[in-house]
Amino acid sequence: MEETDMCHLSPTVLSLQQAIPNSCPAKALAPSQRLTLGLQAAAGTQTIASLADAFAVSRKFVYQQAATAQAALEEAFSASATAEDKVLFHLPITKSWLRQATLGLILLCHSSYRGVVEFFRDLLDVNLSVGTVHNIVRDAIVKARPYNLGQNLAAVDIAGLDEIFQNGQPVLVGADVASTYCFLLSGEAQRDADTWGIRLLEAQDRGLAPRATIADFGSALRAGQKEALPAVPCRGDVFHALQALRPVVTYLENRAYDTLAAHDKLQQKKTKLQRQARRDQVSQVQTLGRKTFLAAQAQAQAIALADDVALLARWLHHEVFAVSALPYVDRGALFDFILSELQARQALCPHRLGPVCTLLSNHRDQLLAFAAQLEGDLVNLAAAFQVPLPVVRALLELEALDPRQPQRWHQEAALRQRLRHRFYELQEAVHAVAQHVVRASSVIENLNSRLRSYFFLRRHLGSDYLVLLQFFLNHRRFLRSEHPERVDKSPAELLTGQSHPHWLEMLGYTRFSQN
Repeated sequence: MEETDMCHLSPTVLSLQQAIPNSCPAKALAPSQRLTLGLQAAAGTQTIASLADAFAVSRKFVYQQAATAQAALEEAFSASATAEDKVLFHLPITKSWLRQATLGLILLCHSSYRGVVEFFRDLLDVNLSVGTVHNIVRDAIVKARPYNLGQNLAAVDIAGLDEIFQNGQPVLVGADVASTYCFLLSGEAQRDADTWGIRLLEAQDRGLAPRATIADFGSALRAGQKEALPAVPCRGDVFHALQALRPVVTYLENRAYDTLAAHDKLQQKKTKLQRQARRDQVSQVQTLGRKTFLAAQAQAQAIALADDVALLARWLHHEVFAVSALPYVDRGALFDFILSELQARQALCPHRLGPVCTLLSNHRDQLLAFAAQLEGDLVNLAAAFQVPLPVVRALLELEALDPRQPQRWHQEAALRQRLRHRFYELQEAVHAVAQHVVRASSVIENLNSRLRSYFFLRRHLGSDYLVLLQFFLNHRRFLRSEHPERVDKSPAELLTGQSHPHWLEMLGYTRFSQN
């Protein structure tokens, strides 16, 4: 009787066992050899007996390796199904966790109250009422309010101010341009100068003393700031000025195309009648000729107006409102020239050009306030580094040049040779000045866009709801940003330079952790 559980040595594998005297060949097989043995046995290309003889092992051992290989194959091909059902970790569901999840769904996922109720019902088999969700939010509001009122606003350098509307109700918004910290988010019955003044005075009590503010051209907003912060200049938002001019350019271009089409249509009709050469149609040809002549004049006038206004708009955008080395005096002169040229053409399209000319004329100094600040910063740099002002302007011009242009490197080489060891330090200082020029209230527009994603869930906004939104937006850390220094930091941390706990922990909750 054959003893299948015994190990038999054969001459073909004796050489493998010389380093392991008195050892079993099955135990001495390397993992790769066991793999080969198991796969060959599972494939059935050779008999079990022949494989056992070739590897000097028992047939029982071959069957074991075949079973192991088969199990591995089944596990590999059924891994997707197994992975989906595998328990990754256990989550302790407590009342505190349910409250955290409620706030996360509302603030992170922009869910409505009833959406929270449905989520818990369908995914956790937990019945929560709308009233319970409301109470959880109310409790968070009570805890969030002291953080909003207790934040010192002395670090706000330039403040952006704006108004947003929800269902006809004005919401006053204010934020620090550098950190995007929202220091004002207040729903009001009206948006007059007194309301703006009161809210800015309240912010002033918390340390608000900005170097300047920036806003659109709302009269009530500017009047309210003048009452509350009379020594703080309110700059004009160049974005609104350009935004008022762009539709005019588009309108005039479309009107020019319309005159082209009208002239071509008349010309084709006139040519068709001339080809027929009938005596009774002579008067019609003459009439069409006069109309075609007038259409040609209108076409030329429309094209010239569209081209002129488009060119003036480009100058305003890329020269006057650009962060460039153009001196403030020259910038102001170019602004006045553009305005006078627009006013000279106002009669050709009064309903479009009139409001733009009025806007530019009434707010000239506010729109150019950023350029005055830039001019002062460049003068200060020239004095600090003891270099002529044109050299500092040349470095600022260098910032605007494309690195792929040879002209940039020629100019940089000349400046390097002139400044020598001071080049890098002065270049960094000029770059910092250029980066901190504030021309538009883009931060406020960005904040308004985020607020609207919450406002659309509710027709009527309560002041308490805005308190919670203000706290969340100020203490939620950024996941990504074009500026690496802002990633994983909240607006509050960017404003103060000090870290704070997670916003849920600030509300008194202990967050779940797998560790």
